[in-house]
Amino acid sequence: MMRRLAIALALIALPGSALAQIALPPAVGISTEARASLAADAARPPAGPSLPARRARIDSIQQEIGGRMLARYGVTMRETVIAGVPVRIFTPAGWSPKGPLLMNLHGGGFIVDAGSRTENIPVAALTGYRVVAVRYRLAPEYPFPAALDDAEAVYRALREEADGQPVAVFGTSAGAILTGELIARLKALGAPLPAAVGFFSGTADLEQSDDAMQLFGGVGASDLARIYAGTRALRDPALSPLRGDVSGWPPTLCLSSGRDFLLGSTATLCRVLDAAGVPATLHIFDGLPHAFWAYVEAPESDAAFATMARFFLRNMGGMK
Repeated sequence: MMRRLAIALALIALPGSALAQIALPPAVGISTEARASLAADAARPPAGPSLPARRARIDSIQQEIGGRMLARYGVTMRETVIAGVPVRIFTPAGWSPKGPLLMNLHGGGFIVDAGSRTENIPVAALTGYRVVAVRYRLAPEYPFPAALDDAEAVYRALREEADGQPVAVFGTSAGAILTGELIARLKALGAPLPAAVGFFSGTADLEQSDDAMQLFGGVGASDLARIYAGTRALRDPALSPLRGDVSGWPPTLCLSSGRDFLLGSTATLCRVLDAAGVPATLHIFDGLPHAFWAYVEAPESDAAFATMARFFLRNMGGMK
């Protein structure tokens, strides 16, 4: 466990996200703004060696970028607790209390919170829906199924609060993985499923590696997965829904990028869902790294959030 945690901490120290690209030539098709944002991210001072120091560094980045997003989009953020779980609630201007709800599960390799602000502010503004970000318990202190238990508890509470209005769930990276696990659990329990699912740069099979992981620096992903899984086998369908039955999933948007170490995994889920008769769509942004929309301030991120918003509006009654 200590070796795996040391690898995970080293990965978090790399620019961009928990897992970074290695020795790649510069991307040729991305915007000037994306290049500048990636360079600024790479130039940030390194964090200290401890897990608390890494978490503090990521949180400071979330506050910095999230603060600019709140001002830009005119969204308010409130911190509270739902079903005993800490959450951040993002409310856009003109929000209707009787409207649909969105629930977010943030990224961060299951050991940090790398997106509970930046993944949600634009989505709230562009949909007009309130977004609830679940600040689920983190590994290694709380391995599986703690995060999934938290996600389920908040989801059930939000369904009651919604009073018949649709509720959708989305997540990036670790949050996408957790989103898939939540759907698998709800299906197994015969519980009502979300109206729509956003699966953004994730995997639904924690045991499987692929070409993108090798090409784009995801070779340490198995260590992060093992830290999260605790004593549970990675091939367990509760952890890896692709090893179970995915028929009957809600409409799903799969989103990734050309230099994402989870590109292949995201595409695989989309293909399997489509084969199972699930309305599933895959969008890939060229030349950008893993989960870029959560920390890159650029036109490509704007376009990614707009894609997410259109999907939710179409599947939750807000767009004809």
